[in-house]
Amino acid sequence: MHKDESRPDEPAGSIAVPLALRRVLGLVVSGAATNRAEIARRSGLARSTVGQQVDHLVGTGILEEVESRRSVRGRPPRVLEISPQAGTVAVADVDSAESQVAIADLGRRVIARDTVAVPIGSGPRPVLDAVTGKLRELLEKHHRDPARVREVVVGLPGPVDFEQGCSVQPTGMPGWDGYPVAEHLRGQFGAPVVVDNDVNLMALGEVAHAGMETPLLCIKIAGGIGSGLITASGAVYRGADGAAGDIGHIRAPGGGNVLCGCGNVGCVGAIASHRAVLRGLGIPESTDDDPLYGTRELARRIADSDPTALHAVRQAATEIGEVVAMLVHMFNPRTLVLAGPLSELRDDLVSAVRAAVYQRALPLATRKLTITATQLKGTSGLHGGIALATRDVFSPAGIARLLGDEPPMEGSPG
Repeated sequence: MHKDESRPDEPAGSIAVPLALRRVLGLVVSGAATNRAEIARRSGLARSTVGQQVDHLVGTGILEEVESRRSVRGRPPRVLEISPQAGTVAVADVDSAESQVAIADLGRRVIARDTVAVPIGSGPRPVLDAVTGKLRELLEKHHRDPARVREVVVGLPGPVDFEQGCSVQPTGMPGWDGYPVAEHLRGQFGAPVVVDNDVNLMALGEVAHAGMETPLLCIKIAGGIGSGLITASGAVYRGADGAAGDIGHIRAPGGGNVLCGCGNVGCVGAIASHRAVLRGLGIPESTDDDPLYGTRELARRIADSDPTALHAVRQAATEIGEVVAMLVHMFNPRTLVLAGPLSELRDDLVSAVRAAVYQRALPLATRKLTITATQLKGTSGLHGGIALATRDVFSPAGIARLLGDEPPMEGSPG
């Protein structure tokens, strides 16, 4: 595992996992091999060794051997899959107005997802308690044993200390600075907890679930502006202190003296974020009846081709494009994904960002660059969290925990 991908609370495994078992499981998890013969051929292990390890993994409930669903003549071949009952991962994507939560099996199949309408400004305890309650509700409804939650992943919309599992000096998140999010949720679920920046998870989701090419740069344009970078090797780049990607505080060419929440002036997030566009148009972000009023109202105006709204979005996109062009030169990504509520408003934002990037960046940096809106809409963070969790579960230490777990297998999901 890449150094930057290690889990902060990774305990030493109490079970020594044989290398042969890790090879066998790794081939099945990656999809590189789906039956015993393929595993033997790709791993170089003796068929008897493969059979022994497969039998052990099936016996412990981590893998299952089932008939292939493909249409073939004669008796269908037997294939190996991760057992749906091997365990569950739980994910929360916390945002300004509400949080999304989901549970999935270890094969990354989403079992259920829902929304928690507690704004982040309420503070960490109310938000995390609501998230915990909703996740427990989903586990119970779908007959997933809470004791077999293998990992919990939480995305937060601000800088995150990945090692300590907490947010660090976030703007617009009162009470969250240094709050022990990972520790809080470990106490609720008794499972390893990973806390990451939300855009890092979104970027990972675009690669793992949508199949986007790496290196990938994901830009989220919401209450602020942030970015997540997935390297060519598939690792998340977080930086030395979790501040990597906090691009909303880069000074924009047209920033002038507009005051930002960070205390500086001219930040691109202060003039071109979704929140800034709403403010410029005089649209409230939320009302007592609708926490997403601003998002819906701006979408309505854009759909009606309101010229003032169209101009505001295009102007914001141009400012963002100037900053993104600089990032394209620095990181030379293969894919640039735009996410957040502004990216879902027709093609105006994507087109304007694309125009600015191609105008400002040199041809060498853009000749193979794909610039697109997210294909996952608002679920990329959830899919990224699931991918990160399952990657950890099938790490050497995670496999040791799986093999050392002896509760009875949970019932079939509803």
